[in-house]
Amino acid sequence: QVQLVESGGGLVQAGGSLTLSCAASGTIFRINTMGWYRQAPGKQRELVATISRGGSTNYADPVEGRFTISRDNAKNTVYLQMNSLKPEDTGVYYCLVASWWGQGTQVTVSS
Repeated sequence: QVQLVESGGGLVQAGGSLTLSCAASGTIFRINTMGWYRQAPGKQRELVATISRGGSTNYADPVEGRFTISRDNAKNTVYLQMNSLKPEDTGVYYCLVASWWGQGTQVTVSS
């Protein structure tokens, strides 16, 4: 059993920054891909970014150049640094570690 604890969401003005974190605990073996997804009101959950154990990253086009995903393998933690936030970045952000989902953290960007 794996537990994921997300933190770092909140309310920020457009142009601001937030950093999300997701810490995994429990019976964990080698974790390969970790990632972040988001779901805006009335929309489907979509990919934001992923990172491999070796550090290879992949970003959705809307966040490329503004968001940075990173991980600390020793702490089984994945981060998402979000800069130059836009109102369209508003939504619930979920981390995905192997096949486990975090509980979600709300990010609201005001215009």
